[in-house]
Amino acid sequence: MTIRAVLFDFSGTLFRLEADESWAPDLVTADGCPFDEAESAEILDRMTTPVHQAVQFDAHHQHAWEQRDLEPARHREVYREVLRQSGVEGDPAQRLYARMVDPLLWTPYPDTGKVLEALSANGIRVAVVSNIPFDIRPAFLAHDWDRYVEVYALSFELGAVKPDRPIFEWTLDRLGLPPEATLMVGDSRENDGAAIEVGCAYEWVDPAPTADRRTGLLDALARHDVL
Repeated sequence: MTIRAVLFDFSGTLFRLEADESWAPDLVTADGCPFDEAESAEILDRMTTPVHQAVQFDAHHQHAWEQRDLEPARHREVYREVLRQSGVEGDPAQRLYARMVDPLLWTPYPDTGKVLEALSANGIRVAVVSNIPFDIRPAFLAHDWDRYVEVYALSFELGAVKPDRPIFEWTLDRLGLPPEATLMVGDSRENDGAAIEVGCAYEWVDPAPTADRRTGLLDALARHDVL
């Protein structure tokens, strides 16, 4: 069946959280020593990797981890613990977390706008399906891309997360399309790839830095003859 809609993940797919020089004062240890480039990159990866649990939790924080994309308060609590175990505490941790959940600080991949515009021009509908504890609509609005996204399926609003079926089924219901007419694109084979279980096609993209992945979305859609 011809693809009539594309479902996109957000983090590592359409946008990525990336530090610039303004982050340096907060990427420091509890005693104020700066982390080196590799250590800073590891901390950011721990804050944005969708599935991998990079640190060990006690029972309380383990439960918060499992609920993090359903309840904003639990997300804040558990990622403050991730930062603490990574050596970042106090005000720097508070500021780093605030950056993480500020949609206007996320960087779009170079081909995100081109892909959204081309899909719209070709009459192919778009949904964003994300495990996330905050509203990402402002990220699209800031680039005038909100007009291209018909449905936002955000876990904290729906009370459902990928890889569970309900978040995909809700999205398809809102689009009014059968799963065979949709393609899911995302960077997590475990979470996003679960769309296959409901009958969607799936294409993986590498959550590489935006400077290193120039045409990942265009290439993914080309493999399914969408564009």
